[in-house]
Order: sequence, then structure tokens, then C-alpha cells
Amino acid sequence: MAWIQIRLNSTNEKAEKISDFLEEIGAVSVTFMDSRDTPIFEPLPGETRLWGNTDVIALFDAETDMAEIVGLLKQAGHLEDGAAYKIEQIEDKDWAREWMDNFHPMQFGKRLWICPSWREVPEPNEVNVMLDPGLAFGTGTHPTTALCLEWLDGLDLQDKTVIDFGCGSGILAIAALKLGAKSAIGIDIDPQAILASRNNAQQNGVADHLQLFLSDEKPANLKADVVVANILAGPLKELYPLISCLVKENGDLGLSGILETQAQSVCDAYAQTFDLEEVAVREEWCRITGKLKSL
Repeated sequence: MAWIQIRLNSTNEKAEKISDFLEEIGAVSVTFMDSRDTPIFEPLPGETRLWGNTDVIALFDAETDMAEIVGLLKQAGHLEDGAAYKIEQIEDKDWAREWMDNFHPMQFGKRLWICPSWREVPEPNEVNVMLDPGLAFGTGTHPTTALCLEWLDGLDLQDKTVIDFGCGSGILAIAALKLGAKSAIGIDIDPQAILASRNNAQQNGVADHLQLFLSDEKPANLKADVVVANILAGPLKELYPLISCLVKENGDLGLSGILETQAQSVCDAYAQTFDLEEVAVREEWCRITGKLKSL
């Protein structure tokens, strides 16, 4: 079963009411967590915000329209303007538990391996990315990440520039650099993702070739030979004008974070400017790839 999680920053006084409301609008489960133990709601540079002391975490079926859920929360007064929240994919729980208990090197495509730092590298002569489980999404365990890694492994990235839109842990940007890309750019809305990507790039010796930006701070007129975005179907459709403009002429685009049932609507949006290839599917999730049409 595929899931999506929304995490809201709140207070002890308000958390119970928010929990009740989330269950009313379809949450499968709601849990509370002490926000002091979870730094994912750090303020952006230059911001001063007063954070609550409790995170409310609600789990929804991945088919759920999360834009509608956010709208209902705002309408009910549970999510004020500027309030912190985060939506993310969740790995299947049984699979994730097994992975964390036995975190081992995994191969993607023909050359690429993702390896935890405490394990021996199985193929020293292949392309190895050292990555440990952390706060930011993306260790290769989720089908969407695996699909993107395999796609990157199959591209000729020599001397290319790559943008990882919604970089999370930085896994896709780092893999692209180790697969031969000249430079990579990671973009995310979450400061924790920028920090995780920077640390992982340093661990892999590619930090000098990776630039990282919060989404509202990225340079104007930014373009790359290859753009990969592993986020969610809703944001991919909403951000079509932005993401499509990041791809150079005849450049490659890879999109994931999309359920198979959502693929057609995403394809419909991007087919305007991209020659799309056959959709790749794995365990309910899929990947959409294509080339920018010639002007």
C-alpha cells in the first residue's frame, strides 16, 4: 500500500483538535511528536517564526489529493498563513523496517551502487554513492528513487549539467555527478534537505560540483541538460511551467513520485513541450521521461 504523510507544526493545546479534524477528513492514522526532537521545521534564512512544541503527523492513502487536504485545514483554521507543514512520500512500512535493520548496498542500472558507509563496497570499480539513512527523503529504498537512479544510470551524463528538483538527501544529484555529470544543482523547499544534501555531497567528494538552493532563492534563468524531479503528482502538474523552463533545448526530463493511476494526467501536462517515452512502472509508482521538443 502506498502512503502520503503530512506533518503540521502545532502546540499541545491545538494538537488534539487538529487530530480530530484530520481523522474526519480521511486520515488513516494521526500521531504526535515533540517538535524539539525533529528539526525539519527550521526557519528559512532571514525568517523569524514562533514554532509550536508539537508536530501532528497524519497518514493518508497516496491517492489522496493533498492540495484539497491543505485547503480544508486552512478553511477550518488549523493551518494559518505561514504555518509550517510538510508533505512527503512514505516507504512501505514492512519494507522500510527490513531495510533499516539490514541496510546493505543496492545496485541500480548497470553501474550504480548506493552503499551505507559501514558496509564494504561490493564493486570498487563501479560507480559507488555512499549514503546513510537520515532525516531527508531518499536513500534508494522507495520505488520512485530507484526508478530515477536507474534512469540516470542509463543516460550519457558526461560533461552535462543536472538539476535535482526537490533534492531531499541529494541522492540523485550526487549519483549524477559520480556518473560523469560536469555539475549538479539541488533545489528544495526544506532547509533540512539542503543541509543533508551538502553533507552527503561532502561524504562523496563531489561538494565542489554541487550547488544547492532553497526554491525561492534559485538563480533566474537557470537551465540544465538534465532535470529530474522526484516529488508528487500534484506539485509536478502545478509546477509544470517552472520545471519545463529548467530544461535546455533537446534536454532530458525525468519525473517521479507519481502513482500509476496519476501518470496520464502528468503526461498530459508535460506532453505540451516534451516528447515523452513509455512510462516505467514499479509497485504502484511510476516514472515519466522525455526530451524537450525542438523550437
